[in-house]
Amino acid sequence: MASEQGVVNQQGLLTLTPSGRTIETGEVPNVPKVDWSKYSKRVVLRSILGRSDGGLGLVGSRVVIGGWVKSGREAHVGWLKTAPDPSPAPPSPFKDLTCVQNIQQSIPNCLRSILRLDVGGNIPLAFNNVNGVGSKQDSVVPTKSVPRVAQLQVNDGSCASSLQVVVEASITPPGQVIPIGTSILAEGVLRQSSTSSKRSIELKVEKIFHVGTVDSTKYPITKTKLPLDFLRSYSHIRPRTNTIASVTRIRNSLAYATHTFFQNHGFLYVHTPIITTSNARGTCEMFQVTNLFSEADRIEELEVVRQHEEANLKVARAAIKEKSDRIEELKRSNSNKEAWYAAEQDLKKTKQLASQMEERLKSESGTAYKLYKIDFSRDFFSRQAYLTVSGQLHLESYACALGNVYTFGPTFRAEKSESTRHLAEFWMVEPEMAFAELEDAMNCAEDYVKFLCQWLIDNCLEDMKLMSKLIDKNIFDRLRLVASSSFERITYTKAVELLKVAEKPFQSNIEWGVCLTEEHESSYFACRYLSDDVYKRPIIICNHPKDIKPFYVRLNDDRRTVAAIDVIVPKVGALIRGSQREERFDIMDKRIQELGFPRDPYEWYLDLRKHGTVKHSGFSLGFEQMVLFATGLANVRDSIPFPRFCGKLGMDGAGDKRFSIRTVCLPNVCK
Repeated sequence: MASEQGVVNQQGLLTLTPSGRTIETGEVPNVPKVDWSKYSKRVVLRSILGRSDGGLGLVGSRVVIGGWVKSGREAHVGWLKTAPDPSPAPPSPFKDLTCVQNIQQSIPNCLRSILRLDVGGNIPLAFNNVNGVGSKQDSVVPTKSVPRVAQLQVNDGSCASSLQVVVEASITPPGQVIPIGTSILAEGVLRQSSTSSKRSIELKVEKIFHVGTVDSTKYPITKTKLPLDFLRSYSHIRPRTNTIASVTRIRNSLAYATHTFFQNHGFLYVHTPIITTSNARGTCEMFQVTNLFSEADRIEELEVVRQHEEANLKVARAAIKEKSDRIEELKRSNSNKEAWYAAEQDLKKTKQLASQMEERLKSESGTAYKLYKIDFSRDFFSRQAYLTVSGQLHLESYACALGNVYTFGPTFRAEKSESTRHLAEFWMVEPEMAFAELEDAMNCAEDYVKFLCQWLIDNCLEDMKLMSKLIDKNIFDRLRLVASSSFERITYTKAVELLKVAEKPFQSNIEWGVCLTEEHESSYFACRYLSDDVYKRPIIICNHPKDIKPFYVRLNDDRRTVAAIDVIVPKVGALIRGSQREERFDIMDKRIQELGFPRDPYEWYLDLRKHGTVKHSGFSLGFEQMVLFATGLANVRDSIPFPRFCGKLGMDGAGDKRFSIRTVCLPNVCK
């Protein structure tokens, strides 16, 4: 029977066709439909194992699955349970035997052999008689070879669970598909699990389309749990582990939830530039972008040449002295004029050579000096350029035209830190709201964090359970606490007072004017103390000293503090930083002058205060910090697919010697 999706085979099941994405049941009743992936001719495991019945409702469906082997073993077919045989049972061989004979017949063959040895080979008839037919137990009985199968746990990354896959040796040698990491694309029929494991469903393979083998001696992932710091050396392979795969799906869900939240509240998504001329944070280290490295290389070449020329000049001067002494000696000895003339000509040539060397050295020294003072007008952008540390400044220009906007992208900081909370490349979520004051920013930040927590509870249950089992058993309690609590709002001054009287010691003294939310150890634990021990819920600290916040934060009426906020949550400390932006041109202009910043990179930013200025506010959420909070991970390098930090850029391990990273000491224009 034909169908626009495929052709029904002899068993009445519709097989896959190039245009088909849904399996039909044909003439076989009670076989459900299976959703096929639209862009690959297979069924993703999430659509099977993610069902409320664990996939039992799909028993009898023919599917094609693809994935990677998480574990595998070779087994005898007899070890697997089989479905009950509906045919009538054969007559019992013990029907006409006595009670004693029945008991004797139930003794296994291996015990019979032992008993035969004990009694000298004389076995009672009951041991050798079935239905009255006698046989000698010590006779050789040919045995039939037992079929073997490969029993695999296959995962395709769509969910945390794996599908049990049974492959008979007649289809492919078990040893080829059993190694961990092997990829497989196979077609078969779903059936109830044939083992006593927790799996409720399995795939009995009938055809294999592809097998990607691995070299088990070199493949880094094993069946045993591996330390996360070890896996960081294999960032291209570690997504195949259960932990990193779950972290990646949770990260994806948080990103989806972020766009959902802001889109639902009328925000427009704006792409801000990665290359910029301004420093949105004022004092942090930045990566410089330039294509003038060839001139820097030339400086090194000139230095080598200069050293060589200096050595040659030293030799030439020594030769001049030696030849001058020789001429004086010839004069005193009244030697013939020809020898004296030849010596003078030789000295003259040596002096000319030394003079040429001196001129070259002067010229090269001047060239090297000019190169050291690099002319950035000849650079690609005709000026100094950097990788962005924040998209906020550019985002403000769109907020002052379109209302509420947000950006979500990578940012970069060149801080040489070995902390478990620092990355050189990380992602930020930054909303900006026009006609909004500090209170509005606090309300939005609180609602956003609550939304993310509830989203994970509602949509990532399987992965969150796995992280709770593997990493942190308190994950769900923490998420529910944040999702259901109102955030405590306190001033910076109040926070300092609480920390001063705290019984818990901190690494540094807590005084008014100290930044409480910096990412060094003392501030980190101080913030966590307030949220974890004092209030036992998230807190928002507002009105910080102006000297510890960026230049663009709105100055309060007391002239000592600014309208800035820090959102502190359990486990990770500072999760969000935000502020009401300074909209007054004169105060902003004065602030830039006070800090000694060059005016030119910020002229466009000041223009926003000259033309149609409005009050506006915003904040930034460190996305990796949110992943840490959600998963319970301790190191930020495990929260991002390919961590970049000081000394690490390669794909396969910290300190990768195959990569050479040039550091050019060029000044930060904003310092």
